[in-house]
Amino acid sequence: MKLHYSRNPNPRLAVAVARHLGSPVDFVFASPFAPGQAQIYRPLNPSLSIPILEEEGRRSLWEADAIACRLSRLSGHDFWRTDEDEPDMIRWLSWGKANFLQACDMVHFEYGTKQRYGIGPVDLTKVEEGRRGFHHAAAILEAEFSARPFLLESGLSYADFRLASFLPYNDVAGLPLAEYPALSAWNDRIEALPAWADPFAGLDAPFLPPVPLAVERQGKTGQEPLS
Repeated sequence: MKLHYSRNPNPRLAVAVARHLGSPVDFVFASPFAPGQAQIYRPLNPSLSIPILEEEGRRSLWEADAIACRLSRLSGHDFWRTDEDEPDMIRWLSWGKANFLQACDMVHFEYGTKQRYGIGPVDLTKVEEGRRGFHHAAAILEAEFSARPFLLESGLSYADFRLASFLPYNDVAGLPLAEYPALSAWNDRIEALPAWADPFAGLDAPFLPPVPLAVERQGKTGQEPLS
């Protein structure tokens, strides 16, 4: 099997899952939008997005959640639950993507993606919308993680990895995670897992372009360099 990846959040998530499960995949760094690469990757994923899992004798599989499901089933591990906990796990995947992750993504896009690739100035209206969404979702999660260490009563699952997928980039987004101690402690538990802390260890994985500009962070005064 081949797992095509980059250092962006969703590909990072897929690599971390593969590393956590010990999946027998070959990791292939991919840049589908680089010159000459679209014709290679379009047959694997018509949207040209990664991650992509290539598996002999099967159609290529794309989207991090689908890849995590497939790798978990192949490993025989219950990381992707298939028992009575599966509906609860899917509940957190659905809620997380529509709320917590959407908020994190909105802020990261303004402070990170747009600045890395020079695609426009920070839209502070979007930042404020994302921060409001973050606080709303973080308050819900704070109550949950005050009662248990992971999203499911039965322990660590893929839902935890998915919910944490933008937090390794919070040095750029600057969301106030520390205001929520139980949520922050949960993130520390995820960060303590070697597969999550450095999923790219030993891989030929070029770093993302640095954030080159000093931009004003919403909720702070003055100029703060982002890197």
